[in-house]
Amino acid sequence: METMLIGSVLSALSTGFGALPILIFKRVSHRWRDWLIAFTAGVMVSASMFGLIPQALDVSDTIVVSLGVLLGVVVLSLLETYIPHIDLESRPGGATSDKAFLIVAALFLHNIPEGLSVGVSFASVDQELGAVVAIGIGLQNMPEGLLVALFLANQSIGRMKAFWIATLTGSVEIVVAIVGYGLTNYVSGLVPYGLSFAAGAMMFIVYKELIPESHGDGNARTATFSFIFGLLSMIVLMDLFG
Repeated sequence: METMLIGSVLSALSTGFGALPILIFKRVSHRWRDWLIAFTAGVMVSASMFGLIPQALDVSDTIVVSLGVLLGVVVLSLLETYIPHIDLESRPGGATSDKAFLIVAALFLHNIPEGLSVGVSFASVDQELGAVVAIGIGLQNMPEGLLVALFLANQSIGRMKAFWIATLTGSVEIVVAIVGYGLTNYVSGLVPYGLSFAAGAMMFIVYKELIPESHGDGNARTATFSFIFGLLSMIVLMDLFG
């Protein structure tokens, strides 16, 4: 439990660490934004396909894993129906407070499967998986925190306030990780469902949000290389810690 808490806290705080540049810069180029998003997508795909799903298959079968993945996709799809994607490049104007609220709510939504994946990974039979997934989620939280802080700054919110809001949004991962760990640790039959659910939810975010965003500004080729680099980085981490 203590190791899980440390891992989830460090992973969640990575959102704030990634948001630190907002205190110096108010904007990043489209190319850098697309590279960061694509790298995040690669990390999440690698964590799902080479970490969460194989571990779920080790303790269950393809039917259980398929059900878990589909459940994760369906739940994220339903949630995004009520909390739609927000354009991080939105400019000031209009109902600024409403825009800021929606982007923060959307980030909370996206952090739910990430926190869940950390919690259930620490509850799995492979004790190293939790650390690997926590590191991977932390890596993808950094560009996410920066992009959200940039959005908030563009909505006429002070840089320091934008930094703290971005940092605090990561806290939901700690709560969800504890819930996921508690449920799967004490009800062992839920472990493969939890792992595959987290994988499905993360894959939904990658295909629905991250890849389209990274390819929308004419940087598809370089974003693709960034995606591969993110995927390989996560594979290296899993090899080192596994």
